[in-house]
Amino acid sequence: MYKYLLIALTALLLLASTSLAAEPLSPAQIAQLTYDRYLGDDMQMHGTMELISKSGHVRSREFISLRKDDNAERKQLIRFTAPADINGTAFLTLESNRSSSTEQHLYLPALKRTRRIVASQKGRSFVNSDFTYEDMQRHPVEEWAYALDGTETIAGHACYILISTPKPGTDSKYGKVVSWIEKENFIPLKTYFFDNKGQHNKSYFVNSFKVIDNIATETEVLMEDLLSGHKTRLKTLEIKYNSGLQDSFFTTRALER
Repeated sequence: MYKYLLIALTALLLLASTSLAAEPLSPAQIAQLTYDRYLGDDMQMHGTMELISKSGHVRSREFISLRKDDNAERKQLIRFTAPADINGTAFLTLESNRSSSTEQHLYLPALKRTRRIVASQKGRSFVNSDFTYEDMQRHPVEEWAYALDGTETIAGHACYILISTPKPGTDSKYGKVVSWIEKENFIPLKTYFFDNKGQHNKSYFVNSFKVIDNIATETEVLMEDLLSGHKTRLKTLEIKYNSGLQDSFFTTRALER
């Protein structure tokens, strides 16, 4: 009798665990999993930025990027190395997980000084690209409201369609953001940006990604300005994770070296 009771209890536990596993994710959970996606404790990368005019003319730049994550903060440094007109320009982001504050600092070698990017400048272009300073940081999940608009498959990858809208008081130049979040790795494979009047003015695409050191890594992305027809393409040439980067790399003093 005890044997059959044990079998019945086991079956009930399996049924319960299966039911829990099948429980769909809420829109807020999808947003949180995307925000929390593991990208290594640190990263160093060599890449290119291509500025593509409406007519198809391409201007290419090279840069290095360093990033370090811990429980309290994400730090990222981008330094351009070529061509000569942008060589030495550097950008530092200090993003706190304890609050919604994010510091951004831009170093311009021609002026030999670092200036802090203030909130009123977040909608401006980052080094004449189609990315704004706002695009160069993450928004805390709790500052936005979320809704799910079904699912869609992109290039064989099943995606959630997540609609994000800023809550009252949230500082954003966008009135709505629609993202196609890949279900396995929680990478936004496509994102549409809408202004406060509801106009779709920018689109972001992940053209390719691959798993490197067990981390899903975007290797080519594209941001397109639908109003001007201008595009910015970022390509990863080399990348290395978890090399033990020091905090001293991520200071305004290091920015000016």
